Amino acid sequence: MSDRPKVGVAVFIVKDKKILMLKRIGAHGADTWSVPGGHLEYGEEPEDAAAREAMEEVGIKITNIRRSVYTNDIFEKENKHYITLFFIAEIESGEPKILEPDRTEEIGWFEWGNLPQPLFLPEINLLKQGFDLFE
Repeated sequence: MSDRPKVGVAVFIVKDKKILMLKRIGAHGADTWSVPGGHLEYGEEPEDAAAREAMEEVGIKITNIRRSVYTNDIFEKENKHYITLFFIAEIESGEPKILEPDRTEEIGWFEWGNLPQPLFLPEINLLKQGFDLFE
């Protein structure tokens, strides 16, 4: 384990009271569902990272990007520690599609009260905090 946490960004892309989620494949968080996201790059604004990840992962341009909450995520099995910054946004243009088939096997729109299972650790920790996206 490195001696310092990494910073992750995650973005709730909202449309018609539903959020876009991805089923992850690969080593980190394999077979769990998460919102689009990734790493904050050196010198990058967190909101820009959220927009970049939305474009890279699902091919959409997002707008009205707002800061939300954060989680402290310790992935014991993978020996990783992240602080995940969550954002909320809407689609400006594009239709979501899988652009990283080596990392994502499925995408879909889900109601907040009916999220797919199992969830990725940051989303689990978010729910443990009592966060409600639409409250």
